[in-house]
Amino acid sequence: MAEVIRVLHVEDSPVDGELLVYQLNRAGLPNECHRVDSEAAYRRQLGEFRPHIIMADFTMPQFSGMEALRIAREQSPDTPFIFVSGTIREDIAVDALKAGSSDYVLKDNLVRLVPAIKRALADADLRRSHQAAELERVRLEQVLRDSEAGLQRAQSIARLAHVVTGPDGTFESWSDSLPWLLQITDERMPGNFQDWIEWLHPSDREPFRASVLGAARRNERCDLEYRVRRSGGTFMTVRQVMEPVEGGAVPGSGGRWFNTIQDVTEQRRSEEKIRRLNRVYAVLSGINTLIVRVSDRTELFREACRLAVEEGGFALAWVGLVDREAMRLHLIASHDTTHGYVDLLPLGLDQSAPGGLGFAGRAVAERRALVANDIAQGAQLNILKEEALARGFRSMIVLPLMAGADVRGVISLYSDTPDFFDSEEIRLLEELAGDITFALDHLDQADRLEYLAYYDPLTGLANRRLFEERLDQSIEVAAREEGRLAVLMIDLVRFKTINDTFGRQQGDMLIKQVAERAMDHIGDHNRLARFGGDHFVSVMPDVATADEVGRRLEEIMAAVFGRPFQVGDADLRISAKIGIAMYPDDGGDADTLLKNAEVAVKRSKSVPEPYLFFNQKMAERVAEKLMLENRLHRALERNEFVLHYQPKVDLESGEIVGAEALIRWQSPDLGMVQPAHFISLLEETGLILEVGPWALKQAALDYALLAARGANPPRIAVNVSPVQLRRAEFVDTVRNAIMQDAGQPGIDLELTESLVMEDVAGNVDKLKAIRKLGVSIAIDDFGTGYSSLAYLARLPVQTLKIDRSFIITMLQEPDTMTLVSTMISLAHSLRLKVVAEGVDAEEQARVLRLLRCDQMQGFLFSKPLPLEDLAALLERHRRA
Repeated sequence: MAEVIRVLHVEDSPVDGELLVYQLNRAGLPNECHRVDSEAAYRRQLGEFRPHIIMADFTMPQFSGMEALRIAREQSPDTPFIFVSGTIREDIAVDALKAGSSDYVLKDNLVRLVPAIKRALADADLRRSHQAAELERVRLEQVLRDSEAGLQRAQSIARLAHVVTGPDGTFESWSDSLPWLLQITDERMPGNFQDWIEWLHPSDREPFRASVLGAARRNERCDLEYRVRRSGGTFMTVRQVMEPVEGGAVPGSGGRWFNTIQDVTEQRRSEEKIRRLNRVYAVLSGINTLIVRVSDRTELFREACRLAVEEGGFALAWVGLVDREAMRLHLIASHDTTHGYVDLLPLGLDQSAPGGLGFAGRAVAERRALVANDIAQGAQLNILKEEALARGFRSMIVLPLMAGADVRGVISLYSDTPDFFDSEEIRLLEELAGDITFALDHLDQADRLEYLAYYDPLTGLANRRLFEERLDQSIEVAAREEGRLAVLMIDLVRFKTINDTFGRQQGDMLIKQVAERAMDHIGDHNRLARFGGDHFVSVMPDVATADEVGRRLEEIMAAVFGRPFQVGDADLRISAKIGIAMYPDDGGDADTLLKNAEVAVKRSKSVPEPYLFFNQKMAERVAEKLMLENRLHRALERNEFVLHYQPKVDLESGEIVGAEALIRWQSPDLGMVQPAHFISLLEETGLILEVGPWALKQAALDYALLAARGANPPRIAVNVSPVQLRRAEFVDTVRNAIMQDAGQPGIDLELTESLVMEDVAGNVDKLKAIRKLGVSIAIDDFGTGYSSLAYLARLPVQTLKIDRSFIITMLQEPDTMTLVSTMISLAHSLRLKVVAEGVDAEEQARVLRLLRCDQMQGFLFSKPLPLEDLAALLERHRRA
């Protein structure tokens, strides 16, 4: 790093320029800083000022930071470049790093500026060192090539020797430097080719023999590299070039050879060291890139291990984090070319435990890097030594991940080379461990900032920003499924008074209690948020109608505000006002819905009701429906429901062969109410589970009454609601309702086609059980659903009822007539009776007879009748 750092600052704000210089001075970095805000000045300063580092704002009125980066890469590609900006999205930051930026620092986090500058300048120095090393390597290779071109000057090059061999392989002569390289006296020099081979490393002998003999047969130049033993037993790496001597024997006859031998041991060691260092630099570079893009600790550790093995050439890398409570390291990630070794690692941190501390445990306890550079000879791995050697591990290092004086974990690296970890490797690997620790700190800070950015710190609920994102997602789902949802703005009543009376601390406790109750009832944290103060917001998805919203709100109000709250020593009952905005009626996006819900909650403060819809007509409709729901509850309690019966007539004989029970509501306020006005509400509210069994039981009682009078009543069919059939206890409910005495109940059931098809397998079992009770089953509204013939054949049904919509239109629409005819033929082929619903005209009945329909039901014969009128009708038919 230069003594005085020349900084070129691309910034349009003088204040921000001064702030940057202040940060550098504060950190004790001598600097000369030039600020520019235009492209022309920037280009001029790049050439004249020759900065050590460039820092640039991302967005400026005259000139963009990305353009400044592009120009810097053209004019001064080796100069580090750092973005210092007020805001920059992560994807843009990644693009900038890919384009050549060294780092980026946010203006509201300038504590990172000086470390980033130091790192960028250090990386630049490192790159220049690499470039110098590369130039040196290229130069040395050229020197070697020059030496090969002039073997006659070999004696003048350091650590070179030569030997001349005769046709029979004897050493005719050699240079004085050859015994010196071998560290032996002339007397001990090998005398021939065979003796020389004995000095070679055992694994190099056969390749050497084959290469030399092949070259001799071809009488051509041969270039070899192998290991030869010195006097002390160590091996040196030599490069040997052998060429036929000019004027020697006839080519191919095994003549004389001139052999140049060079000791390249140190060169190969240097090259290997450079390769190893380059691999470590590659890992460092990868880790630094990882820090920018990674957002998950597990991914950070997994990628760090992968980089160490795939880029760094290590045989194994693993990361463990310290668990002080369990007193052990938890293995978080590993990348292993041998597989299985990490499962054997001793990861305990309790020195008093049996076996004491493993190698990693010692690194944690001693807070320093531990190295085993020769696993075969050392005792550091204890019982795992043989396992390590069997997998090819020859050296290893354990590096603690330090956060101040605290060890957060370790990263351990294994090499297949003895003595791999020298001081340079250790220094770089300690930097790598520091980078990983920095990334961990960065993720911790990011998590804390993200939490505060998206969550309410008091309740842990989502804040406005996060809730709006979730609401947008809910709206997308609702739009895709053509559904509806409600946004509820909840405002606590008299909260300010409570806060002023009991103090802010107790007010906060009340807010937390409300949040906990609401969360307990709603269950899904994605649906609830706090917008500050006493304002809560919730989304209610999958609501079919505003009436459903009203009912579910009643449940919420009861669950959250039905019990008193503990505020200090007092039990206080509080209530809330709720404003409701519906999607899509009141808005198609989160912002609009929230604004309209807020408008609704403000309006609600002037009305007695606890909640109010943004749409006034909707609010009135919900109020009306809730009133109707209350009346239905009273109607059930006061026995205001009655059954009317519509006869079914045999089309050939005209005899009454059955009747359908149809429910009516005899309201003292509204008069006789038709089922179309209240059946759906009974199903929505679940009251059908009480009214349905009542209808079954009442129909059975009416049938028994008619039979007791001697009216010989036909079987009575009762409609079954989808809500009833879906209940697991449906069969027991039917049995309890219709079995009035030991005789046959005289009751049949009618179910809609679409209802039966919802769960064919489950419904078949239920309907078979119903049949065993002596109850016949009819498929109602046939033709309006999507029955499969295969399923229809499996169903234990006896009758199909053709929906009245087909009967009404069949005389005017030939296609409908064809459908009716087909349905009748289909039913008969399955041995089912056919009932035509809604027959109101004689011509309809005539056509149905021609089509061989079995029965009809409709106003042509009779409207639905009270029980007494049905009894009179049956009596008239009996006498006729």
